[in-house]
Order: sequence, then structure tokens, then C-alpha cells
Amino acid sequence: MSTNQPDKNLINTVERMDETPVNSLDAQQQQQVRNDRRKQALHDSDGKYKENESKSYH
Repeated sequence: MSTNQPDKNLINTVERMDETPVNSLDAQQQQQVRNDRRKQALHDSDGKYKENESKSYH
């Protein structure tokens, strides 16, 4: 890893901190968007779920 490039995980964390929820509904909606992106990333191109590291399917 190049020392000139910032850590990707830290960049994502900083970006999330900029998105301060106004109330509990806003916070829940932001969390749901993150969950939806994660779930979409787990799908195969066939529309089936991939096996994750814990040997369970999502």
C-alpha cells in the first residue's frame, strides 16, 4: 500500500460523519441505504446469494 494514498476505510468513515442524521427517521433511512448496498453487493450475477466468510448465505 502506498503511503501517499489515504486508507479507504478511513475515507468512508469520514464521509459518513459528514452525513449527520437530523432525527431517528433520517438515521434509520441512512442505515437502510447502507444495508441495501451491502445486500446488493452480496448477490451473484445470477441473482443468487454468495456465501460469506461465516459460511452462511445472505
